[in-house]
Amino acid sequence: MDNGHEPATKQDIGQLRSEFQHGFDELKETLRDSETKLLQAFYTFAESNHKRLSEVERENAGLKDRLATFESRLTEVEKRLNMPPQQ
Repeated sequence: MDNGHEPATKQDIGQLRSEFQHGFDELKETLRDSETKLLQAFYTFAESNHKRLSEVERENAGLKDRLATFESRLTEVEKRLNMPPQQ
């Protein structure tokens, strides 16, 4: 196989196949490593995004509670203005 003009032997073909398989195995391992890194990055993003969303939901619930209290008080004021107490 050293000379490009000589016919390849079974041993040459076996060696070439072995080298090809080795390269293919390395490529699969590299792809698997890349996939693992990408998944870890996505999971980290999802976890931080979930925490942020939970905090926003908590703040939103607090604001809704305060708004409900304000609306109740405003309704009471409107009742007193529209229907003054009888004397």
